[in-house]
Amino acid sequence: MSVQSAFRHEDVTFGNAFDAYPTRLSDATGSLWQDRKDAVVKGRAEDGPLSRDQLARFERDGFLFEPHFLADDEVGELRRELAALLERDDFRGRDFSITEPDSQEIRSLFAVHFLSERFRRLAEDPRLTGRARQIVGGDVYVHQSRINYKPGFHGKGFNWHSDFETWHAEDGMPEMHAVSASIVLTDNHHYNGPLMLIPGSHKVFVHCLGETPEDHHKQSLKSQEFGVPSHEALRRLIGANGIEAPTGAAGGLLLFDCNTLHGSNANMSPDPRSNAFFVYNRRDNACHAPYGAKRPRPSFLAHAPDEVWTPDTH
Repeated sequence: MSVQSAFRHEDVTFGNAFDAYPTRLSDATGSLWQDRKDAVVKGRAEDGPLSRDQLARFERDGFLFEPHFLADDEVGELRRELAALLERDDFRGRDFSITEPDSQEIRSLFAVHFLSERFRRLAEDPRLTGRARQIVGGDVYVHQSRINYKPGFHGKGFNWHSDFETWHAEDGMPEMHAVSASIVLTDNHHYNGPLMLIPGSHKVFVHCLGETPEDHHKQSLKSQEFGVPSHEALRRLIGANGIEAPTGAAGGLLLFDCNTLHGSNANMSPDPRSNAFFVYNRRDNACHAPYGAKRPRPSFLAHAPDEVWTPDTH
């Protein structure tokens, strides 16, 4: 039995907003998940740089890893820029700067394409935007950007989750017309906390229980407890398709669907892991009122099309 056909759930309406993907529910619905309603790959091989075979793999698995996407000199330049950003004392303690739960070491910097000219150029690089347009089937904008740093021995992991579940519930993203691009800036090994993904999980939407707490992002960016799938849902999805963790040299590109379930372990090795992360949302899928929270998250987590953000934006 495919994961799509195992369970079904009816559409619901909250207030004036039709919600095709209900989540953050107060009670279990009797179904662990529902079928995905949106197509995965909306473009064609003729529309961009990805081949027919690459698009087919993305359609099947919900992700695609391209090794050696960036040249060594580009990786070196980006790593130097990342190191400089992580050393900015004026970024510490700011809402867009996320530290490790038990230290002041910066774990993530959001809105990085506004904080850094070099990362802005990367976000707008046609090699990335062309792939994003090809997958989502239209013009895109950067919904979210960040750099992640997982230090050796101390880098914490994060729970299994679907990014779309969060963006839908807390940012108001209507449909699954977004793709994430993660560029590996350090060598990814199986032992330094690489991203793990559940192949095929993007084809269903897993309902999550629990009302979204006020200002949930302040806790969830360090350790997420709401908006995570049940153990039973994970057990069935992993049992059907397993877990994959793409590894390889710095400079690789991981593209993954907005609804692919993913997570990571703690980094228990001496080798740090870092990446640059850009979310491309289709312009006609811009966010509005959140579906599962009282108010939207701050703009450094969910940019609007054509937004101009600064560290003083609220």
